Amino acid sequence: MLSFSISAFAHEHQSENAPVAIAIHGGAGTILKSSMTPEKEAAYKATLEQAVKHGYSLLKQGVPGEQAVVETIKLLEQSPLFNAGVGAVYTFDGKHELDASIMHGGTKNAGAVAGVTTIKSPIEAALLVMESSPHVMLSGKGAEQYAAENGLEQVDNTMFDTEFRKHALDKAKARMAQASAGYGSQQGNERFGTVGAVVLDKQGNIVAGTSTGGMTAKRYGRIGDSPIIGAGTYADNESCAVSATGHGEFFIRYHVAADICARMKYQGLSLSEAAGKVVNDILVEAKGDGGVIAIDSAGNIAMPFNSKGMYRASISTDGDVTVAIYKDAL
Repeated sequence: MLSFSISAFAHEHQSENAPVAIAIHGGAGTILKSSMTPEKEAAYKATLEQAVKHGYSLLKQGVPGEQAVVETIKLLEQSPLFNAGVGAVYTFDGKHELDASIMHGGTKNAGAVAGVTTIKSPIEAALLVMESSPHVMLSGKGAEQYAAENGLEQVDNTMFDTEFRKHALDKAKARMAQASAGYGSQQGNERFGTVGAVVLDKQGNIVAGTSTGGMTAKRYGRIGDSPIIGAGTYADNESCAVSATGHGEFFIRYHVAADICARMKYQGLSLSEAAGKVVNDILVEAKGDGGVIAIDSAGNIAMPFNSKGMYRASISTDGDVTVAIYKDAL
C-alpha cells in the first residue's frame, strides 16, 4: 500500500538544490556510558546512523517528507534496541500495546494509532490514517481492523517479544509489588522509550513522526504522548516540526511539541531557544524528564533533553552527520 517510486515525486519545478535535513531519536532516559558495553553502544550508534542516512537519502531523491519519516522510523521499529515495534516494552499483563503518530507541516494533516497489538508497523498505520481516513486517531481493535482492511501487515503480538524487555518487566513488577503506594509508584527508567523523526523535504515541507511501545508495566489501556498531536508530535511549516520522548504524562499536560512551535510562531523565538525553553525550563520545573528533536523550515535542527542521555542522530542541510547518546556529546 505504501510502496512508492522515487521518480513519481520528482516534478519539474522542484529545485534539485533545495535543502533537506533530518533528525531522529531513539528515546531518552538514564542512559549512562558507565552502564553501556562498548558492543551495545556501537550497535545503537550503527542503527541510528543507518536510519538517519536512509531517511536523508530518500529526501535527497525528492521523496516527500511523510514517506521519508515513515521509512526511517520503520527501521527503528524493526530494531530490538528501541522501544517501538520489535523491542517494544511489555504491559503489566505481558503483552505489547503500540502507539504512533505523524503530522505534515504544510497541510496540517495528521494521523495516529493508539493501543494497537497486531500491526507490524504502527507508524505505517498512522500514515494510513492521515492519508486515507477522515479521522486523526484510531485506537485498539478498530485501528487494527482499518489497517487490515487497507492491506497493512498483521502479526502475532509475540513478534514484538524480546528477553531484554521481559527482564525489564519482571524488575518493574517486583519494584511495584514492594511499593506501598501501589500501581504507578516507584516508576524507574522504564517509563522512557520512543523513536521519532523530523524532516525538511525538497518540497519545503516539514514533517514529524513518533512511534513507541509506551511504558513498561503499563495497565488499564494507558496511552502516553506519542500518538497525541500537540503533545508528542507536531508540525507546522510556519514554525517547526517536533517529535518528543520522555515521561509522556508531562508531555501531554504541557502540550510540549505544539508549545515549542507556538513559541517560535508567536514569540519570535529561534528553534533552539523555543525547544530549550520548554525542555530545560518548563519541563524541568514540572519534574518532567525527556527531550525532543525539532526542525524548522530552514533546516535548523535542535535536539535538547534534560535526562542523562538521548539516542539521537541528525544530518544537516550541509550534509553534516551527528550521532550521539550521552549528555556531554555534541
